[in-house]
Amino acid sequence: MNEHRSQTRHFILYDSECALCTFQRNALSWLDWQNRFDWVPISDSRASQMAPHLSREALSEAIHCITRDSQIHRGARAIRFIGFHLPVLLPLSLLLCIPGVILIAELVYQWISKNRHLLGRIFGCRDACSILPQKERRSDSPPGQVL
Repeated sequence: MNEHRSQTRHFILYDSECALCTFQRNALSWLDWQNRFDWVPISDSRASQMAPHLSREALSEAIHCITRDSQIHRGARAIRFIGFHLPVLLPLSLLLCIPGVILIAELVYQWISKNRHLLGRIFGCRDACSILPQKERRSDSPPGQVL
């Protein structure tokens, strides 16, 4: 892993086997104009190295963002953190800073997470993912592989 890259980017751990999670990854990566985030599937061995104290089950329950200074944000709090770094999502992040709103957002996130496979089928995320393809970036390639 490039040492400079690890100091200048945040990492987002997501479930690449979930259509809804993959759609979320694709949408957010297209909004990441300044390439501030590296996306790592939880099935990648790097995920367990980045968050060794989190089980695979815990990682699959919610998106996790590991900041440059090794803080871990989970679920709606991860979305809030990510939004502060993506200009188009800044209003959402500011809304999530209003006292009490993040608690409601966490409850909504938990419900969506528990029902994500069903929601993915209902909303056709597999088809949507083909409409909104993964943004190819050099930073997302496995170590040692250059796009």
